[in-house]
Amino acid sequence: MSRLQDVRRDTTYRAMFARKGSADSNYSQPSSDLSLDEERENLRRETERQALSQLEKARSSRRGAGGFRRRTEGQALVTLQKALTKPVAFSVRTNVAYDGSLDDDSPVHGSAISFDVKDFLHIKEKYDNNWWIGRLVKEGADVGFIPSPVKLENLRIQQKSCKLHSKTSSSGNLGMINDVLSNSKSSNSRGSTPPTPGLDLDNGIDSNLGEDSDSLGNSKGKTSITTPPAKGKKNPFFKKQENIPPYDVVPSMRPLVLVGPSLKGYEVTDMMQKALFDYIKHKFEGRVIITRVSADISLAKRSLLNNPSKRALMERSNSRSSCIAEVQAEIERIFELARTLQLVVLDCDTINHPSQLAKTSLAPILVYLKISSPKVLQRLIKSRGKSQSRNLNVQMVAAEKLAQCPPEMFDVILDENQLEDACEHIAEYLEAYWQATHPPLPPPQIQRPLPSPHTSPRSNHAQGNLMRTNSTPPGPPGSVAREPGYPRYTDERGNAPGNTLPQ
Repeated sequence: MSRLQDVRRDTTYRAMFARKGSADSNYSQPSSDLSLDEERENLRRETERQALSQLEKARSSRRGAGGFRRRTEGQALVTLQKALTKPVAFSVRTNVAYDGSLDDDSPVHGSAISFDVKDFLHIKEKYDNNWWIGRLVKEGADVGFIPSPVKLENLRIQQKSCKLHSKTSSSGNLGMINDVLSNSKSSNSRGSTPPTPGLDLDNGIDSNLGEDSDSLGNSKGKTSITTPPAKGKKNPFFKKQENIPPYDVVPSMRPLVLVGPSLKGYEVTDMMQKALFDYIKHKFEGRVIITRVSADISLAKRSLLNNPSKRALMERSNSRSSCIAEVQAEIERIFELARTLQLVVLDCDTINHPSQLAKTSLAPILVYLKISSPKVLQRLIKSRGKSQSRNLNVQMVAAEKLAQCPPEMFDVILDENQLEDACEHIAEYLEAYWQATHPPLPPPQIQRPLPSPHTSPRSNHAQGNLMRTNSTPPGPPGSVAREPGYPRYTDERGNAPGNTLPQ
């Protein structure tokens, strides 16, 4: 009987354990589901926390970058204000056009200077590797930031890459660079110039800029930069095309050169030009330098001065009295005269045509003294005597060559019938050029003197209002008056020298 009870007890226990195991197996799936949901929730929260942390870091870095840009822009603005009173370091003439409104990454927002081809710029100083500080030589132009040759070269490279991928990225921001730079259609652009005295080319102009790259040009439209077309039909394989830098170094004040009405060295031309020289000398007294140039400065071509082999060949074959070294010294002297920012007038013995100075670095103001009627010029030459009439044909041919030049080759054409009218014309032009090169200076900031640490401002103010009086008592009648503040001397008896009576 007891054994039967033990069997029943074992069977009951087994059934209970079986139910418990089945219950555990039934509840094992919901517990695993809950653990997966918790892991997913924790992972989501961790991801959200990391995203919020990264967003906060990005905001703080953006705020830091904005603060750094504001500080940098403030420093650039201070440098820009200081440059207003600085002298002109050097001057350049542009071979490209630049639109500062499209390239808005100058150190001070909106202060980039726009210019066209053949404009003149006065450079005050170098701000950094990409920007200079200067102004356009124009009346009313402000001082701003001018892109350096390095900056323009980077823009040219970006434009070149943009042109290669124009089919895929024509609507991108790089397409705006096409409008930033453009070049003249004329192939008469001048290349690099010989360095001027005292000019640091590392901080200024790099004469070898663009030597292994395409020139900055615009032959098809305003949105392209291409090499200017070569003159004639010469095979470019045998001749390397001239690379055009973005800037040419020129004198700070463009020298004025008179040509016409005929050849220099003959009485009619020399007398008419001398009359203009005398008028300019008295009209702009204290603001003009008139100097005579006897060397043949038409030999001062950049391709000649920068090529040693051509220079040596010219020195050997030149039969004239002036050699290349003398011409170079004369060019440097003209640059030095222009540094004074005075009007520079050149009385050139050998310049009779504008093409003689077209390839030099002088960029002169060419003034054509013109006699419209050949008959009038002929009568003037004959009136000077037989010695001048003997060379009548030579002078008439020279006058005809000048008359055939297009007006664009000259800056001023004086074709008035009266000398007074011609003088007023040239005076008006030179006065406008003077105003363009000499902007008005900003008013000086008045600094108030700081009070001394030993005295209070109130006592200083009170002392300033006091009148200065004589500390010595007035002498008797007839005594000699003295200036206040001088010591009073007495003799042995105690009397002042001015108070002693005659014995």
